[in-house]
Amino acid sequence: MSEPDLQSLKIDRSTVRTRRRGSGGWFGKLLALAVLVGALLLFRGPIVALFERLNLPEVRATAALKQSAGAASAVTGAAANGYIVASRRAALSADTPGRIVELNVTEGSVVKKGDVVARLFSDEYRAALRAVDAEIAAQQSTIVRVQAQLDASYAQAPRLDAEIERVRETQREQERQVELARTRVARAESLLKDGVGTQQSVDDTRSDLIRIEGGIAASSAALRAAQAARTQLDSETSALRAALAEAQARLPVLAANREAAQATLDKTEVRAPFDGVVVLKDAEVGEVVSPNSVGGNARGSVATMVDFATLEVQVELPETNLTAAVVGDAATIYLDAYQDKPYAGRVSRIWPTANRQKATVEVRVRFDAPDERLRPEMGARIVFGAAAQQQAAQAASESESEATVLVPLSAVVPIDGKPHVFLIERDVVRQRAIQLGAEKNGRAVVRSGLQGGERLVDQPPPQLADGDRIRVKG
Repeated sequence: MSEPDLQSLKIDRSTVRTRRRGSGGWFGKLLALAVLVGALLLFRGPIVALFERLNLPEVRATAALKQSAGAASAVTGAAANGYIVASRRAALSADTPGRIVELNVTEGSVVKKGDVVARLFSDEYRAALRAVDAEIAAQQSTIVRVQAQLDASYAQAPRLDAEIERVRETQREQERQVELARTRVARAESLLKDGVGTQQSVDDTRSDLIRIEGGIAASSAALRAAQAARTQLDSETSALRAALAEAQARLPVLAANREAAQATLDKTEVRAPFDGVVVLKDAEVGEVVSPNSVGGNARGSVATMVDFATLEVQVELPETNLTAAVVGDAATIYLDAYQDKPYAGRVSRIWPTANRQKATVEVRVRFDAPDERLRPEMGARIVFGAAAQQQAAQAASESESEATVLVPLSAVVPIDGKPHVFLIERDVVRQRAIQLGAEKNGRAVVRSGLQGGERLVDQPPPQLADGDRIRVKG
């Protein structure tokens, strides 16, 4: 049997491959085109922004500020910017380490001198104080007891002295009686010898003499006993005097110990050193504070307070304007927060050294009439000179309707010999002519042409024209 012809069953793949390749190419092109269109739609914003970044001029924006006449007067005269500070400021801390168990203030608390701001744990210090008080009480009792004994000793002395004197008087009487008895014995013996007297009479007189002499011996013994008692009393009195002096001398020592214990206890109380307001609470109840805290878990202060009566403005005046500041001269203070009200002030201090890096000298200006609106660290501007103060007072008396518009000089460009500014309206600038007034410190008063609040181009490029599209930095 012959073999089957398999060649007739073979598939010609050349035609199939060509057909697939042709249809797949058109599909890929359509897919790529769709992806490209989608990408353009998706990234249209960044692409347009990139196009504008490459073609539109980039400018910085500033603003025309509308201020009261009083605030606008700050552009005249020698001036400097600074901050309100307190010449009397204290960070309150305890004199001894300890844990806070009581905190009586918070930010804004008004305290008087001597008020207790905080208390530390002090049980052991109170116990030590009570122990010293007990010692003082015991010592005072000892002094009272010794003094009573000494008084009793002093009371016994006159009695013993009287007893001694009585015995001596008895002895003297007995000595006179002895002399008399001896005379009687001699007389009786003489009478007996002459045969006139009797032996009985002699014996009786001798018996009286012996009895009287025996009384003298007893009196002598009583005198020695009384004198010995007086000597002993003197010794006891001297000992009591010494004991009293020692007890009294120890009392000042105990009093000093008590003062030390009281002082240690007082160190656990943080008191206000002056009348003022707490501006910062630095610790909480339960925290450990230490006067020598450098690191670790202990804080160094409990609260910070300032005396609002000592608020003044600290400015760094350029050396080129130093002649404008004279101690005692008038100055005008403008607060950044309340620019419509100028404050009258005077130069109180000028630092004796300059800042080499900044080429400035620190100047302090005090308020003539401070009020409750003043706060430490507020920004302020100082205009020096009495003329500026008079101008500020006159401007402050004007009505609010006479507010003044201020613009930075960097936003003003001369066009055809007249000052102009470029207003920003979205992404288009509009050229506008203005009329300028006084100029000072990079700002100028606008007499006409602006209402205040407009956005302006700062440092306009020379090629910028009315109606140009721009993009604002930031």
